[in-house]
Amino acid sequence: MKNINYQDLTPIQKNLLTEAEKIMGESYNPYSHFSVGAALLTFDNEIITGTNVENASETSICAERTAIVRANAMGKHTFKALAIIAKSEKFDTFEITGPCGTCRQMLFESSQIAGQDIEIILSTTKKDKIVICTIKELLPLAFGPKDLGVDVKKYQ
Repeated sequence: MKNINYQDLTPIQKNLLTEAEKIMGESYNPYSHFSVGAALLTFDNEIITGTNVENASETSICAERTAIVRANAMGKHTFKALAIIAKSEKFDTFEITGPCGTCRQMLFESSQIAGQDIEIILSTTKKDKIVICTIKELLPLAFGPKDLGVDVKKYQ
């Protein structure tokens, strides 16, 4: 895990963060008033975005999972990177927003399908604090499809 300044990001990393920030405005969050945007980078360099969606029964879906599910529906199962950015209706974030446990598990499974770790870019609203890490750093000693003998090649 490393802290990095926005100006030191690669053009691809900046683009991912920009796309995550754009989609963040589409969040459906009438209860928490907290918007999260996520942008996945596929192996064929397509960017697929997602945002959080809440509902009255308190079974919400995070931006990261929305992006993964959207990608899956498009036949995309392998990812190189993911950017996440968040903002409250009432305040900008002053700490990075990381993926929840369920999202970490889905990202780890995606990394096993891809056969490589996924880079995660986490940013505050104003991009004044950015952390770059991998899903293996966020979910060490994870259990995934390969542990169950699943042939992940069919999803590549």
